[in-house]
Amino acid sequence: MEFIGYDRRMIEHCVRCGSPAAVRMAFDYQARTVWLDDLVQTIEAVGGYAMCEFHAGRLTPPVGWTLIDRREPDRPLFATLEVA
Repeated sequence: MEFIGYDRRMIEHCVRCGSPAAVRMAFDYQARTVWLDDLVQTIEAVGGYAMCEFHAGRLTPPVGWTLIDRREPDRPLFATLEVA
């Protein structure tokens, strides 16, 4: 099946399950901090790991680390193709 209008390779997938990603997880070892951001940048623009909503919601930081959730509280149910 061929999709027209976008490059299929540009859709990021969850590192845990392969579902379309909606969240970016990144971390700082020195600060012992993990944070979650909405996936809005292109693949080349940012580092970190792409995750689906399910796995991002279940993420717990290591003991002694801080989790900062910077996602927007009102996220759309479906991501646009540029973000997914």
